[in-house]
Amino acid sequence: MDFKDIAASIHTLGCKVNIYESEVMEGLLLEAGFRMVPFTEKADVYIINTCSVTNIADRKSRQMLHRARALNPDAVVVACGCYAEAEEEERLLSDGVDLVIGNEEKGRIVRILEDYLKNGVRPAKSPVSKAEAFRPLRLGALHGHTRADVKVQDGCSQFCTYCIIPYVRGRIRSRDAEDTVREVEGLVRGGTREIVLTGIHLSSYGKDLGPGEDLLSLIRAVHEVPGLSRIRLGSLEPRLVTRDFAEALAALPKVCPHFHLSLQSGSAKTLKRMNRRYTPEEYAESIRGLRAVYGAPGLTTDVIVGFPGETEADFEESMAFVREMAFSDLHVFRYSRRKGTAADRMPDQLTEAVKAERSRKLIALGEEMSEAFIASLDGKPAEALTEEPAVRDGAEGYTGYTREYVRVFLPGAAGPNRIVSGILRKGGGTAAEIPVFTENT
Repeated sequence: MDFKDIAASIHTLGCKVNIYESEVMEGLLLEAGFRMVPFTEKADVYIINTCSVTNIADRKSRQMLHRARALNPDAVVVACGCYAEAEEEERLLSDGVDLVIGNEEKGRIVRILEDYLKNGVRPAKSPVSKAEAFRPLRLGALHGHTRADVKVQDGCSQFCTYCIIPYVRGRIRSRDAEDTVREVEGLVRGGTREIVLTGIHLSSYGKDLGPGEDLLSLIRAVHEVPGLSRIRLGSLEPRLVTRDFAEALAALPKVCPHFHLSLQSGSAKTLKRMNRRYTPEEYAESIRGLRAVYGAPGLTTDVIVGFPGETEADFEESMAFVREMAFSDLHVFRYSRRKGTAADRMPDQLTEAVKAERSRKLIALGEEMSEAFIASLDGKPAEALTEEPAVRDGAEGYTGYTREYVRVFLPGAAGPNRIVSGILRKGGGTAAEIPVFTENT
C-alpha cells in the first residue's frame, strides 16, 4: 500500500518508555512512507500513546483521544499504550476510537494500519499478561538528537499497592544485551552522544535471563560502544544501589553521576503499606553509598503524598526524611486511586484538599533543595553537553545539561551536540533561574 499521501501524527503521554515507543512507531511510519505532522495539525491518522499511571493520566488520555477526533472527524484515531491496555476495548470503540492497540503490538503499527485502511480489519489485542519475552523495538538513527532513551526492559513484578502498571505492562521481560548494543551503535553513528537506559522496572533487568545477565553487565557492554560519550540510567530501586554497585559504576567514566532512586515516602509505615519492600534507613544507606563514592552526584526522586491512611505525623516524617536526603530535584505526586489496586480498597482515603496542601509543602521543599544543590556547584569545574539554541538577556547561546543533570545556559556556544568543559554560575539563585555555564577557553 502507498502511504505517501497519508498524514499521521503521534501524541505521547507518560513515561520515558512511552516516549521511546512513540519514537520507534514514528520511525516505522516514516520508513513506510507516511508523512508525519504535528498533533495540532489536521492528519489522516492520529495515534495517542496513552498513560494510565493515575486517574489524571486516564483523563488526559481520554481528552487527547477526543481532541484528535475534533481535529479531523474523518481521521483514523488509534489508542495505544497503558490506558488502552487497561480500558475495555468495546468502551473505547464506542467512544469514538477506531483502533485499539495493546502495548505488545506497537511494533506492528504499520501492518495494523494497512489492514485497517485497506480492509477495515481490527487486530486482536494480545493479552499483556501472557507476554513471556521482551518484544524488541529499535530506534533509527536520530540525527541531530544529543540524547536518546533506549528501552531495555518491560513489565514489573513488584505489585506496589497503589500501582496499576504490572496489570497493563505484564511481568518483567529483559532485552538481549547484544541487541541493545546494536541499537546504541546505530544511534551513535547518527550523532547521539548520550544514552539513557530505561525500562518499566529497570532494576529488574536480567532476572529473566541467564546467569551473569544483570543491569551492571548491560551497562558495561554499552560502555564499550565507540563514540558514545555519556550513559544515564532510568529510575532505580534503592535495594539495587549498594556500595559495591556504586563503585562498579564509578569505574565506568561514561556513566553520569546522576541517579534517580524512587522513594515514594519517607515514612516507614507508609512504605510498608505501599509494599515498597525497603525501609527509610535502607534507602538512606543507598544515598550514603553514592555520595561516598561520587562526592556530590545529582540525586533525584519521586514522592507520593496523601496515600491512604497517611497521618499528619506520617507526612511530617516523610518531609523530614526528604530534607535529610538533600535531593538535587524532587518530583511530587498526589496519590491517585486506581481501580483494581489494593490501595483503592484501603480505608482512610484522604481528601483532595489535604493532598494539595501536602503537595504544596513538599514542592516548596524540593525547590529549596534544588537551589541549594546548584549553589553547591557554583564556581566549580563542570562539563556540559549542548542541546538547543536559546537567548538569555539578549545573548545567544545554547542550553544543555551537566553530568549531574543540571540544566545550564551556555552563552556564545558554537553549536549543539558539543561536550564542553567550564564553570557553572548559579545565576539568580532560584530554581527557575537556569545557571550560566562559562566554557573554558
